[in-house]
Amino acid sequence: MIQIRFIAADQSVQDIQAAPGQSLMKAAVDANVQGIEADCGGTLTCATCHVIVGAPWAAHLPPASPDELGMLDFAASPVEPESRLSCQIRLTPELNGLVVRLPAAQH
Repeated sequence: MIQIRFIAADQSVQDIQAAPGQSLMKAAVDANVQGIEADCGGTLTCATCHVIVGAPWAAHLPPASPDELGMLDFAASPVEPESRLSCQIRLTPELNGLVVRLPAAQH
């Protein structure tokens, strides 16, 4: 299992476990992580699964696709250089211990 820590805008923390191969968004939804809305269910047609992936974890991710970057333009909270859509992050063993921050709002 992969350990993931979500840090909300109010600095509260939620730790979850997820299976490799799952998207970060799906793992968050399955664990009822507050702050991941996932309105489109992972089809890359909304920005309600916005997360901020800081160092050193961002280095373990492939670059965001042009479609993901375009969709981030619709994020409700300000986009940071480390912003990603969690539906586009596939969990791998290298991401065990991943820490992501959640924006203040998804809508």
